[in-house]
This record gives sequence, structure tokens and C-alpha cells, in this order.
Amino acid sequence: MNILNRTLISLFIAGSLQHGALADDAAAVMSGSTLLVRNATVYTMTRDATAPLKGTDVFVQDGRIAAIGQNLTAPTGTTVIDAKGRALTPGVFGGLGHIGLEEIGIEQTTGDYAQRLGQMRPEFDVTLAYNPESMTVGVNLANGITFTLLTPASASGGSLVAGLGAPTGLDGSAPLPARIMFVDLGGDANDLSGGSRAAQFMLLRQAIVEARAPNLVMVHDERLLSPSGRQVLLEFLKGDGVFVFDVDRAADIRNTIKFAREEKLNAVIRGGAEAWRVADELAAARIPVIVDPLHNLPDSFDEVGSTLQNAAKLRAAGVTVAISLGDTDVDDAGKTRQAAGNAVAHGMPWMDALASITRTPAEIFGAADRFGSIERGRPADLVLWSGDPLEVSSLPDLVVAGGKTQKLESRHTALRDRHYERVKSGAAR
Repeated sequence: MNILNRTLISLFIAGSLQHGALADDAAAVMSGSTLLVRNATVYTMTRDATAPLKGTDVFVQDGRIAAIGQNLTAPTGTTVIDAKGRALTPGVFGGLGHIGLEEIGIEQTTGDYAQRLGQMRPEFDVTLAYNPESMTVGVNLANGITFTLLTPASASGGSLVAGLGAPTGLDGSAPLPARIMFVDLGGDANDLSGGSRAAQFMLLRQAIVEARAPNLVMVHDERLLSPSGRQVLLEFLKGDGVFVFDVDRAADIRNTIKFAREEKLNAVIRGGAEAWRVADELAAARIPVIVDPLHNLPDSFDEVGSTLQNAAKLRAAGVTVAISLGDTDVDDAGKTRQAAGNAVAHGMPWMDALASITRTPAEIFGAADRFGSIERGRPADLVLWSGDPLEVSSLPDLVVAGGKTQKLESRHTALRDRHYERVKSGAAR
């Protein structure tokens, strides 16, 4: 480990210790308590919601939304917060990434999201490495991120089938039972498929044959899957498991649509830099697309057609769109709001953009009963914002996740305060 890495990690841990001290001293509204947010502009983000509810109260009891309305009354002892008309939204989606799977990107020993076993292992499940006490969890939670999708990554020495992930809340709870299969396609997966994208669907079809009809594979045939891999893949194929295909080029997306139709897969496109070019086909196939609205400069020949209007064009065609940054770095998850705002600036309707980082990803990944909307009877998952939720300058004034009011301090604020005090004391001398 070099000196720079040691220095950065020391600063990281020092800030985290301070964050722990703040956590011990902070008071939280526990799930058995009551909370009333008065006079808020409530974006419920339910499917029938077309506009926010102004001057509205939200009452939380036993960790759930007990009532939504005006001039609500609450029992004695209820914590009451006057929103003064500020926006109250569901918690924000942290995207497809490595929150809780990685501590700091420059130090590889803290990353648990990729396998390099040299074999296709669809049974590789990154949720087994998830650490709900990771220091990255607290940082993102304080920024209004209340849920994310734990995502494996394909890596050199691994396979184009990256493995399994799952949605999870950042409230300390375990990942949800739903499992999502991730597959990497296109030019950047060539080294995982013998050097050509032409081999990728060939390998996937062979894997599916091994899972569905193992008797067709003869004794001396080269097998792609282990016995546990065949079992896991077969369960996905029989059930309603979601396959996320990381693919950008329009021609590759067309092949993915065709492949998903033929194999009867519940498919989602991730990346989709050129998805707008095949928007009508995606809409007809009812395949959602996860896009990064901050991305418009091609990083490869697969992304020549990148445009900042991608999300807007897809939505105009009737495609279900969710937002996640292309960069899975744990420090970038909080930029999903910025990405949604950028999509609005380039033609996406404002309510669609907010849905793309709340309700829509929750629905796509089987977590809509926990996240993404404010409804009576649902677990309380709320953020009260200082301004427009899609403005970079707006910050959370209140975060409720898992039915509990969360602290807004994190290792970032602890480091800021610590070094501010040092600067101030130095100035005083």
C-alpha cells in the first residue's frame, strides 16, 4: 500500500470515528414513537399522483405512514416538525452501485463486488458481502439516499454474467429477498467472451441450455456452469427473476430485446447510451431502461450516439425510465438528484424525473412495498428538503428511513467540522 493510500485511509478512519461519536450522542425518533410533519408540499409519488399535495400533513406512527391530510391531530408526545411548505418526498434511490460493498475506491481490499474465478458463476451473490454498518451507508443516508441496488461487477478474470444483487434500505436492515441477475454485454465485455461480442449471446444460450436441459450436455462437453450455478439460473428462468443487461449500442440493445423475447426473460437495460434510437422497440417490449442523464460524451464506439436528451426521448416514447449514475463509485451515489435535474433540463417532465429516482426503480426491482412512495400503511421513507429536491443546492432537513428519523451527520460532516476547528484555532493563534 503506498503512502498516499495510507494517508487517505487514515483520514477516512479518523472521520469515521468522529462520526461514531456523533451517532452515539444523537437522539432519534424510534420506530415505536410518533412523528408529525406539518404543512409540507407532499410528493406522494403514487401512480395516480400528478401534482404535489400542498399544505399537507404526514403522520408517522410505529414506523409507518398512519395518515396523510390537512390539520391532522396527533397524540401528546408526538414530535412535530413544521415543514413551512417545503418539499417532502420519498427517500431517493442511490442507483446501481456498491454502497455497503466498498469503503473507499482507491483501496481494492475494501471492495467486495466482483469475482475473478475464471468461470461463469451466476450464483455469485454480492449481498453476502453487504455491510449495513459501512461508513458509506451513513454518508449517503445523510444525503437523502434511503435505498439502493447492491450490484456486482464484471471484472477481468471473471465472467460476462456478473452475478446476483438485490435492493436494500440504508436503515441497517438486511437486503430484500428479491435477487437481480446482472449481465455485461457489448464491447467492454469482449475480453470476457473470447474477444468478440458475437460470442456473448452464444455463451448465454449455452448457459440457459445447461440450466434448462442439463441432459443435453454430454459427459465430455465443456460446461460453463457449476451445479449450484445451474440451479440458481434455472430458478431465475422458471420464476420472475429480473435480468439487468449492461449494454449501450443500439444494435446490441436490439439483440438483447430479441434474446429476452425468445428466452422469455424479464429484462432491464442498464446504461443504454443509444437506447433512444430504439425507444419504440423498447416500449413495445415493455423493457425498462436505467440511464445516466449526466453522460453524453462517448467513452467508446458503443456510445457514439450518446445524448443528454436520452431520458426525455425514452419517456416520450413510453419507456419506463429510472436513473442511476454510470459510475458506481460509492461517493457518487448522491448525484442521482443532480442527474434527475439534468434530465429535466433536457426535456424530461419534472414529475417523471422525480419518479425515476423514487417510485420507478422501486417498482422495477420489486421493492415498491418498501420504498418509492408516500402512502398510508407503508413504511415511513421520507425526506424533507430545504428547496427543490432536484436542485444540487438543496439539502435534507429531515430523513426518515425504516420508520426512524436518521441523523444528518456523517463522516463527511465530521471531517469538515474537525478541520474547520483546526483552521479556526490556527487563525486564532
